[in-house]
Amino acid sequence: MTSVLVAEDEARIAQFVVKGLRAAGYTTTVAPDGPSALDQAMSGIHDLVVLDIGLPGLDGFTVLRRLREARNSVPVIILTARDSVADTVAGLEGGADDYLSKPFRFEELLARIRLRLRATGGAGAGEATVLRSGDLELDLRARHATVAGRRVELSAREFTLAESFLRNPGQVLSRAQLLDRVWGYDFEPGSNVVDVYVRYLRRKLGTDIIETVRGAGYRLVTGAERNDDMQ
Repeated sequence: MTSVLVAEDEARIAQFVVKGLRAAGYTTTVAPDGPSALDQAMSGIHDLVVLDIGLPGLDGFTVLRRLREARNSVPVIILTARDSVADTVAGLEGGADDYLSKPFRFEELLARIRLRLRATGGAGAGEATVLRSGDLELDLRARHATVAGRRVELSAREFTLAESFLRNPGQVLSRAQLLDRVWGYDFEPGSNVVDVYVRYLRRKLGTDIIETVRGAGYRLVTGAERNDDMQ
């Protein structure tokens, strides 16, 4: 199983990333400071590192520099609140493979992780690029949906929400889980945005495709269930 090291000192963000990665099938380790991040990254047991710049003890730039000086080629995605061009250039020139600024959506981070792992031939390199449930298909590369052969264009948020359902067919996903996965850790928990976007998806993909589970959340009705209902 693919192992991802999350080097992040903010417990709330670390928990958000870890929860999402574990749901996506990755094993995770959290390093809350620079020295432990460097030790873990140098261990050779991790396939990729998500590295915050503002770590205590040693900052992320120092951790990255020491990794590369030691000829350690583990893929590194920098995750930071610093979004200036100078910091971006410094991170990439220092040996980072990618750069993502806070606040961020988890699905964007996940996409970047998958891209890096494919580029290095690591676990996940052969991951399916089309998700299917019944006559619904989601093309992860072309970023569009198909329903019974009819192509449907989705906005970025609609697509990410649809992907969350298709990766968990038949499973009830709470509004809080969907907010985390689609809108990120900094979104207002009391918002009704999930309900709004579920309506958008029903309008585009079919009214019977997403079921409301009262008091719990929403679930994707699987293709087998829909076929049974039609018989």
